[in-house]
Order: sequence, then C-alpha cells, then structure tokens
Amino acid sequence: MGPRRIVCLTEEPTETLYALGEQDRIVGISGFTVRPPRARKEKPKVSAFTSAKIDEILKLRPDLAIGFSDIQADIAAELVRNGVEVWISNHRSVEGILDYVRRLGALVGAGPRADAYADELRRGLDAVAAESARLPRRPKVYFEEWDEPPITGIRWVAELVRIAGGDDVFPELAAEPLAKQRILADGAEAARRAPDIVLGSWCGKRFRPEKVAARPGWAAVPAVRDGELHEIKSPLILQPGPAALTDGVRAIADIVQAWAARRAP
Repeated sequence: MGPRRIVCLTEEPTETLYALGEQDRIVGISGFTVRPPRARKEKPKVSAFTSAKIDEILKLRPDLAIGFSDIQADIAAELVRNGVEVWISNHRSVEGILDYVRRLGALVGAGPRADAYADELRRGLDAVAAESARLPRRPKVYFEEWDEPPITGIRWVAELVRIAGGDDVFPELAAEPLAKQRILADGAEAARRAPDIVLGSWCGKRFRPEKVAARPGWAAVPAVRDGELHEIKSPLILQPGPAALTDGVRAIADIVQAWAARRAP
C-alpha cells in the first residue's frame, strides 16, 4: 500500500510518481514544479525550495513528505516536529537518480514499474552515449549554475555533459555536493580553462550570454569567439530526477553535436 498522501517538496518526486502512474498519492507539490505540466493544475503548491507553507502542508494531512538535500533540512525538521514522516534524499549522481527512481517506486508499492522505468531511462542515456562516441572531437564545456558568484555544475550535470560528448572543465569541483563548495574563488579561472562551449543554467533567472562574453578576459575564450554560449533551462537539468536524464541530456547533446558538425572537415 505505502503512503497515500504525499507532499512533494521538490519537482523530481512529482515527476517520478506521475511517470509511474501513482500521481493520485500526491496531495501537494513545490511551486517550482513544471513537469509534468498537468501537476500544476491538479495539485496545490505548498513549498518553494528553501521555504514551505507548513500550516498548509499540515492541513493536507500528509503521511509522507519528500524533499531533497541539506537545503531543505529546516523544512524537514519543522514537519518532523509536527509529526509528519519525511524522506530527504541526497543523491548527486546519474546512478543516484536512477536509484532514487527505484527506491521511490518501491516505497509506493510500484517496484517493478519503477525498475522498468529506471531501465528505460538508462537505455536512453546509453543511446546518447553511443551517439557521442562517434564525435570526432570532444569539446571542453563550462557549465555555470549561477553567475554572481559563479558556481560550477554539480556532479550529475558533469556526468551528463560527459555522456553527451563533452568534457567538464571543472571535474574536481563537480565532486563537491554543496553549491558553496563549487563557487569559483577566481571567476577568471573559467576563462583560463578555455571552454569550447559555455552552458548556462542560472537557477530561477534567464541566462545572459552577453554578460558572460563581457567578463574581463573572456573575449579570447573559444566559446565566446565562436558564439557557443547556450542556455539549458533550469527545470531540465538542475532537478536530480527524470528530466535531467531525458530532456536535459538531450539538450546538451544537441548543442555538442551541432558544435562538432560546424567543425567537420
């Protein structure tokens, strides 16, 4: 049977439960939810990412709240103090996302469907990786999660860049789980690493390629010189759920393949 009244404090449990056909269990969602679009019409929005309407959540009488990461620790603590069972997942890798899908499915009694869905997601990643293996050259990619201060991409993003055919220019920072640990102490270091492609996904606001191009020392960067500054919409890549493993990696792969095609002999 499993929990019957679930509040999803972030988007990825909502997207996963809908994909598994278990959306009737959801009684509240994050206001940032955009996938699937119908969720915004069908479910009350009761949380942001760092805040939540605790009183509204309690009125929904949830038997489980699902959130993500240390950033939602205060929300989780408040719900626990009010007698709500809470699951805060903390996965940061592609394998972690696939495992999350399986665990969430098992939690609601949909284990076999979740396993099949995770296998489908993995096949999609394998197909993208097979495409990228045929590229004659791999571009160096700088992924920027925020601009002031500049924050580089988290681990699952770096892994998806690699699957899509690129090489993340800050692999040592991608391993750091917290955003504050991925802040560039020297913003010019990204320029010095000479990325061929810049991918911007400024969480909650529009990416401004002209602002990146105007940074001191960036004029000679290959990505700026060649006009390879692209936005990846935040909901596609910054949520550690199915979106990143499908539309997110596809968006990166399309950019990488177009870059490679323009350099074909």
